[in-house]
Amino acid sequence: MGERRALADELRKRGVDNVTQGRSGVDKRRLHPREGDLWRPKAVFLNVGRVALEKNLEAFLALDLPGTKVIVGDGPARRSLEQKYPDAVFLGALQGEALAEVYASADVFVFTGRTDTFGLVLLEALASGLPVAAFPVAGPRDVIGGAPVGCLQEDLREACLAALSVPRKRCVEFAEQHSWEASARAFIDNMPRLAKAAVAPAPDRVPEPPRCAA
Repeated sequence: MGERRALADELRKRGVDNVTQGRSGVDKRRLHPREGDLWRPKAVFLNVGRVALEKNLEAFLALDLPGTKVIVGDGPARRSLEQKYPDAVFLGALQGEALAEVYASADVFVFTGRTDTFGLVLLEALASGLPVAAFPVAGPRDVIGGAPVGCLQEDLREACLAALSVPRKRCVEFAEQHSWEASARAFIDNMPRLAKAAVAPAPDRVPEPPRCAA
């Protein structure tokens, strides 16, 4: 959403007025709370994404947290991080029902990126009932805003612990605003306004007088 806002602003600066922002969505039929208990001990702090240095995963893995840290995903940094943090659980890349089960079995979703734009994994976690712990940077702020569905602060450990007390139902209710149905409805609702603006006559402009050579 952050990159969309920046692009929309850039288009408006260039004189394109007929601009609206789309809304990303998640499949709430697959991603939802369910009975699941894949790990002990609780609590389970989960991260999903590419396992690479730019994802800042060590900011999470190095934390002193109760319970279990779980990483879903693969990438060039996986082998070195597995060796450095043997107490963390690395599950590799997962999709479909396997990923949905992991989401639903965790307690907090930890988003470590500082330079990411729109993090769809945040919506996937919220739809599964997971509160979010993250740094107060553009990506998480654009997704969550001021909604009480997690904790955004520079002390990531404190954010993780605070997120444990966020009701899962609140996260699911927030994610309802970003279902595929809500995304499609927002697109359809915008079409009449965009179509009307597209056929509106351009305002009359007074031609500039010719310039004379110096």
